[in-house]
Amino acid sequence: MSLDLTVPLGLAWFAAIGLAFFDGRRAWAGWAAVAALATTLLGTVAVAVDVAHSGPRSVVAGGWPTTIGITLEADALGLTFALLSLSVLLVALTYEVVAGVQARGFPALVLAMATGLLGLCLTADLFNFYVFFEIAMVSAYVLTGYGDRPHQLRAATIFLIVNLLGSVLFLIAIAALYHLTGTLDMEQLAIRIPIVQTNPAILSATLIFVAFGIKLGLFPFHFWLAAVYTGTRPAVAAILSGALVNIGSYGLLRIGGGLLPRELEQGAPVLFALGAASILYGGLQAISCGDPREVLAYSSIGQAGYILVCLAIGGEAGYAAAVLFAVTNAINKTLLFLVVPLRGPWVAAAVTVGAASVAGIPPAAGFFGKAAVFRSTVADGNPAILTLLVAGSALSFIYMFQMVGRQDWATGDGVGPIWSDSHLPATRIIAGGVAVVVIGLGLWPEPLLVLSDAAATALIGRLP
Repeated sequence: MSLDLTVPLGLAWFAAIGLAFFDGRRAWAGWAAVAALATTLLGTVAVAVDVAHSGPRSVVAGGWPTTIGITLEADALGLTFALLSLSVLLVALTYEVVAGVQARGFPALVLAMATGLLGLCLTADLFNFYVFFEIAMVSAYVLTGYGDRPHQLRAATIFLIVNLLGSVLFLIAIAALYHLTGTLDMEQLAIRIPIVQTNPAILSATLIFVAFGIKLGLFPFHFWLAAVYTGTRPAVAAILSGALVNIGSYGLLRIGGGLLPRELEQGAPVLFALGAASILYGGLQAISCGDPREVLAYSSIGQAGYILVCLAIGGEAGYAAAVLFAVTNAINKTLLFLVVPLRGPWVAAAVTVGAASVAGIPPAAGFFGKAAVFRSTVADGNPAILTLLVAGSALSFIYMFQMVGRQDWATGDGVGPIWSDSHLPATRIIAGGVAVVVIGLGLWPEPLLVLSDAAATALIGRLP
């Protein structure tokens, strides 16, 4: 008997509500949140196994009519990003619980974000996508202010103002698509959009791109990212860069590639240009930074550019490369934001693993993400883009190993902050575990390759 799609979603939601009434700084509350999130992840894995054997599944929550209830649909693309997001959240939550939760609402907020991210990856309706989108974003707004330092509150204010703008633009785009097509069901939208006049559809697509470009931190929508990523605690930075950023990656793939492929193809030159600007700008800025957290923040801008290039290439090869690169990049950033504040003999090895993965050096998992991007570019036959990717890879190699070389990670001598929890062995064990996963996926990449190919096939299969 297969697991109902609503079970993991409901578990995360009700656990978030229940734990909101308790002090998350107590150890039992933190570990209860970890248990709830781990169970949610296992439930999602069970759904993914069923989908792998039986194909996509769809259900209307609560047994309501399809025109009234929330329609959930599980396919390879949505489940890939759902599993990625939940895994990152589980690692970051466990890390913070071990280090010592600083605010009573932290565990409940992480579970609420898990609900939002899981819901938007499973929903088959664009309005419900927006609802889950906002659940995740509201949680993120509060989490960016997590801590008791003034710069954390400044980071939260910047994040709130900029991302509220993105949310408003996304809502306007949804209203425009409903006006054009008379529906927000994703399956029906994919059928009706091709018969809509080009100009209004392109305007809606542009608004959606700007909204998700802000979430990804693409150039020129990047101005909030460095201040926020460097102003939050390590676990929150890992959540933002490894889980919340998936809203942008998944949204551009699902809506751009699945619902608006005509508009995506017409906007390909613009996507190439912005992707190139993001790669070069992020890489050059990262090279100029001394603080490891700033290097990682600007690196995130550059790495997001690769996803945009893959989207511009399009087709099954481009979409598969975008999925694979998004997954490996999220894992890389989770590892690095968690390990950079730590010190110890094994920390240096973990930092080196993360740096190698970002630079695309085997046997780290990031090599296969970069290789997929290069392969899709070669298939596209555009030498200018291939030259850009080579330059971007060279920049990433320079700034990552420049960061490694500037700091004595074993003793703490050099540039960069040391957090008060850096002496805790358990935090180093958790970060080291992520490094082992990065190497493991590099040595045995078949699961990632199969997932990315299946996700791209699911996306192409939805096109009319």
